[in-house]
Amino acid sequence: MKKIYDRINGLIEKLLVVIFALLVLDVLWQVFGRYVLNQSFSFTEEFARFALIWLAVLGAAYLNGRREHLAMDFLLNKLSEERQQERLQIIESLMLVFALVVMVAGGGNLVYTTLRLGQTSAAMHIPLGYVYSIVPVSGLLIVFFSICNIAHYHRQKVSVLRKK
Repeated sequence: MKKIYDRINGLIEKLLVVIFALLVLDVLWQVFGRYVLNQSFSFTEEFARFALIWLAVLGAAYLNGRREHLAMDFLLNKLSEERQQERLQIIESLMLVFALVVMVAGGGNLVYTTLRLGQTSAAMHIPLGYVYSIVPVSGLLIVFFSICNIAHYHRQKVSVLRKK
């Protein structure tokens, strides 16, 4: 399980680097076009917007997988190790439920609706469902990472109890 966990996180990391590199190139091309060629390309702004959506949502899943997401843990650190493991399992469970309900179910509904209605982007004429598809995909990744993290915390809790 750990091998799959690390491999998926590595793939996401590489994909994020590619998206970020494309975003940088896109913005550079946009600036070059405006100030050197005196011409504005409509697709560059739209691509930058879509790349930022993918970067932010996929980045959230990546950080969840590395357990480096934003957290205020000063109260958690004051608890005993056993209590910390319990709280961490609860937190992971809540993140799992959120990802499943909001990102997978809600995001899947968003993708389905925009594809069914045939909504396309103005400049690039890409179906918006493809752009929004990163939401349920990232939700599934967060669900997977949360399940792995809960199992990890459970193993740690068992080892702490065995030490006593």
